[in-house]
Amino acid sequence: MLEIKAVKKTFFPGTVNEKAALCGVDLTLEDGDFVTVIGGNGAGKSTLLNVVSGTLTADSGSVVLDGVDITRMPEYKRAKYLGRVFQDPMMGTAPSMLIEENLALAARRGKHRGLRWGISGGERERYREMLRQLDLGLEDRMTARVGLLSGGQRQALTLLMASLQQPKLLLLDEHTAALDPRTAEKVLALSDKIVAEHNLTTMMVTHNMKDAIAHGNRLIMMNAGRIVLDIRGEEKSKLTVPQLLEMFNRVSGSDDVTDKMLLA
Repeated sequence: MLEIKAVKKTFFPGTVNEKAALCGVDLTLEDGDFVTVIGGNGAGKSTLLNVVSGTLTADSGSVVLDGVDITRMPEYKRAKYLGRVFQDPMMGTAPSMLIEENLALAARRGKHRGLRWGISGGERERYREMLRQLDLGLEDRMTARVGLLSGGQRQALTLLMASLQQPKLLLLDEHTAALDPRTAEKVLALSDKIVAEHNLTTMMVTHNMKDAIAHGNRLIMMNAGRIVLDIRGEEKSKLTVPQLLEMFNRVSGSDDVTDKMLLA
């Protein structure tokens, strides 16, 4: 479903601030893979997601999604292939618009828009049923402005919007990092449910080792712009946080682990 070949990205090249963020990354995701991506600060996790999404353009290498070369495709054209949930709950939605209007925008992503009436009765009922499954009471607040929702409610809504068109690839960029632990757990459970229901190929960046182990069928560790570990199947299911910590220290040559990576 996704083929990343020899992708390189350097920030501020030729200056004293030059930083090689991706150093020839190779990665292949099969259809239905749910890959968690972990690594220290500056490892290249978010840069990799930004190159895939089109927010950043790779200096060299290629990104192929379901047989389509999207390496140089503008970000707005990739929208019909990708869904993304950001770390900041304020991103991914239009806060001044209503819940039902945000869902309508997501439903029309990548489609031709005409001059017919904005939201039909059938669409409204469909959105209500989708919101009901979130179990957050949002089905009774469809005419509320999204800016009035809590962080957890907005992330749940953004997750629903990102998966509404069943994208070729779903990108979750530390999408629970700004939430309290209880809300984060609920959003992660919702993520698992949506990914499983639609068999979505997914990449989830996280600093949390426990979450990286508990979710998905494959775990990738990055360090200094490279993929240094790729764990899947039975090996991943039996992995523990102390074992992953030991692996991280071994491949990075450092025991400098952030608190986020050890959160339980």
